[in-house]
Amino acid sequence: MKLGVTAYFSAAHSLPRYPGKCRNLHGHTYKVEITVEGEKKPDTECVADFSELKAVLEEVLELLDHKYLNDIIGYPTSENIALFLRRELENRLNTRGLGVTLCAIKLWEGRDKWVMIERDLE
Repeated sequence: MKLGVTAYFSAAHSLPRYPGKCRNLHGHTYKVEITVEGEKKPDTECVADFSELKAVLEEVLELLDHKYLNDIIGYPTSENIALFLRRELENRLNTRGLGVTLCAIKLWEGRDKWVMIERDLE
């Protein structure tokens, strides 16, 4: 069974190798949707506690929120930000023992642009 949570963060970055305006310093409000998969636990009848998943996601987003992403991620394209988020989320989900696997991350850059990483399609 799959379930998900969503959270937001704001950050600035620049893409010096990009041929357009994005080479300059600019910022975005990002939306992050994560999907996890697992089995219902007999004691709770839930796959996972939404608040625990949201706490893990927000802990990871604190690494990026209101930061200059170039200081954290070598070349912070949306694709590279999503890969960073996947690594950090997988590490925390594994160490917390929530009994779920990360299936997908969808990172929205603003309202109309997004990148998605799915476990099965890498």
